[in-house]
Amino acid sequence: MFENNLMNSNLSNSKTGLVCGGRASMSVYNIRGQVVEVLVDRNMNAGYHNITWNADGISSGMYFVKVETGVNAAIQKLMLLK
Repeated sequence: MFENNLMNSNLSNSKTGLVCGGRASMSVYNIRGQVVEVLVDRNMNAGYHNITWNADGISSGMYFVKVETGVNAAIQKLMLLK
C-alpha cells in the first residue's frame, strides 16, 4: 500500500495503492499514538494515488502513517528529517 518511508523535507509525497475503490482514510500519528494530521478521509477509486503531506510546523522525528479501507489496513513507520 505504501511506497515511501523517509520524509526529508516539509513537503512529502506518498504513493498509495488501493486494490478496490471505496472509503479510504490516511492519517499521520506521532510515537504517542496521537493523530498529527488526517491526510485523506474520502471515497477513492482503485489504483495508485499520490498523497502529499505538508509537514511545516511538525518536528523532526518518528511518525506512523495508517491507511484504512473497508477491507484493509496498513501502518508504516517513517522518519521526518528537517
